[in-house]
Amino acid sequence: MSKQSSSSITNATTVSLADEEAVKRILVETIFGLWAAVNNLTRLRPSRRERYRVTIFGSARTQPGHWVYKEVKRMAEALAAMGCDIVTGGGPGLMQAANEGAEAAKAPERVHNIGIRVKLPFEQEVNPFVAEAFEHQTFFTRLQHFVLLSDAYIVAPGGIGTVLESTMIWQLLQVRHLHDTPLIFTGPMWRGLVDWATKMMLRQGFELANAEDMKIPCCVDTADEAITIIREHHARWLAEYAESKTAKN
Repeated sequence: MSKQSSSSITNATTVSLADEEAVKRILVETIFGLWAAVNNLTRLRPSRRERYRVTIFGSARTQPGHWVYKEVKRMAEALAAMGCDIVTGGGPGLMQAANEGAEAAKAPERVHNIGIRVKLPFEQEVNPFVAEAFEHQTFFTRLQHFVLLSDAYIVAPGGIGTVLESTMIWQLLQVRHLHDTPLIFTGPMWRGLVDWATKMMLRQGFELANAEDMKIPCCVDTADEAITIIREHHARWLAEYAESKTAKN
């Protein structure tokens, strides 16, 4: 940046649009300032969340009628029946299966059926079983929304988007930005991913991670195993929630 441009930013109250470098500098500084403000706001958390929410990640391509679709639907229905809100990406495929299962539960206490979408030129609309929808312009803010909203994560079979979502949660648990948050990988494809990471990242003399990092995801083979893990975690959450309410009174 030229001395003249720098001076125009530092000393003048206004900047001419003709000063292209100064305008770029102001835009960059403003955008970073907005990010800093958003990052600061996302540090805020309620002392206790009033609803227990399970996010289910999975493919947008799996069609109704496929056995995996049916299993994800059954799993979400069981979770909703125990009072868990269900959060998905809000789209078709296994996201729809999860939202459909939550609606099918007809739980006595109304379960929140949530979809967090990202705006894409080729994606379908929000699936018809989502009761509360949010739309983001970027994957970055969408992923952060999942983090702010969820108490547990189940990863069903999926593609590149599901890999992105699940590995972000894995890293946040690794660096302890998330605590006591189940990350459950269901099915052989994810066990294969963890096996690959263990083999390639823990090579003796060229370690790229810690052995404990490979134990963060819980790999299971069936929906019933995932339900069992969530049921146990949900029970602990309920006990802590009741204790916190008693302490306030």
